[in-house]
Amino acid sequence: MQKVLAIDIGGTNVKFRASGEAESRRFPSGISLTPSQMVEQLLAETKDWNYDVVTIGYPGPVVHGKALLEPRNLGRGWVGFDFTARLGKPTKLINDAAMQALGSYEGGRMLFLGLGTGLGTTLIIDKVIAPMELAHLPYRKEHTFEDYLGVRGLEKLGTRKWQRAVHDVTMRLKAALVADYVVLGGGNSKKLDELPPGARLGNNSNAFEGGFRLWHDYE
Repeated sequence: MQKVLAIDIGGTNVKFRASGEAESRRFPSGISLTPSQMVEQLLAETKDWNYDVVTIGYPGPVVHGKALLEPRNLGRGWVGFDFTARLGKPTKLINDAAMQALGSYEGGRMLFLGLGTGLGTTLIIDKVIAPMELAHLPYRKEHTFEDYLGVRGLEKLGTRKWQRAVHDVTMRLKAALVADYVVLGGGNSKKLDELPPGARLGNNSNAFEGGFRLWHDYE
């Protein structure tokens, strides 16, 4: 079985792990990180790893394996960048929330909500991955779902009101999308004292599992 390098690009860190390796590695990202800089440092950090193919979890919409928009929290030049050529390995690009969702998937109709800096949303139906951009839909008082559930909402509302918003939005979206269950991932999911009915916590390490699965189970 071919070995996969899974890369999870975030606004704070670039995290990565190869299949067969016990530990992940990381280096800082930030608003000035370009794809060329990312690739250069990644190749330096993985010189002692062997891998055949690459999955990149990209912090933005991905359509037909290509980045649609530049990321908000990184440098420029990501749209149209040829990762396969620069990494020297066959490379698949997938939305970062979709990659973590895929690693969390246990069959049926699953809705994934990533509670992080923003709000990542993905629906998987019988192994068909549907990355979604629900975060920017209107919710309340001319604000969006992301305004309430993202880090800005957490800071503005406080933990208790933010938790109530998470419960409300989760149940609304679960009903609207007829999901069998919901996985709540992202760093802020750990701040939930109780989970909405039909929901379970994800794990950030599932992003790497999703990167591996994209080559092995979902080709």
